[in-house]
Amino acid sequence: MCERRRAKWCRRRGSVLVEGSFVILPLLAVLFGVLDLSIAVFVKNTVQFAVCQGVRYAVTSQTMAGMGQDDSIKTVVQGYTLGFLDALSPDHIGKNRLSVTYYDPLALTAVSGVGSNIGGNIVVVSASGLSWAWMVPLLRSATPLAFSVSSADIMEATPVAGAPAR
Repeated sequence: MCERRRAKWCRRRGSVLVEGSFVILPLLAVLFGVLDLSIAVFVKNTVQFAVCQGVRYAVTSQTMAGMGQDDSIKTVVQGYTLGFLDALSPDHIGKNRLSVTYYDPLALTAVSGVGSNIGGNIVVVSASGLSWAWMVPLLRSATPLAFSVSSADIMEATPVAGAPAR
């Protein structure tokens, strides 16, 4: 009687291993897929937040010591990206992917040169050409997720005479 139970148990041990692998592999694929997607969303939201903070800095017409306003804005944005901006840009120099553009609020045309960052104009800070490589490309292609983010606001009037140097 005891020998018969032991023989049944020995035969079942192999099937438990096979059935376990049938369950564990799809479970791990779903787990890593959800993890991968959530990290990609986190990275995009972090860069979007950084660009919004750059616009908030821009509307106050502040500048950092030894920098113009555009470089100051780019430095603020890069500081808020947690290092993702350099990692996401193809050349690994994040400031190359940032742009600061000023628009006339009436004509909605881009303005440039001295005085383009005066109060009342619209400032747009954007990060473009960024790409996130998937960690686990199981059901997706291996091409990276490409995205761009931007934010805009109206410049405040400066308390000093004229706009700061760009």
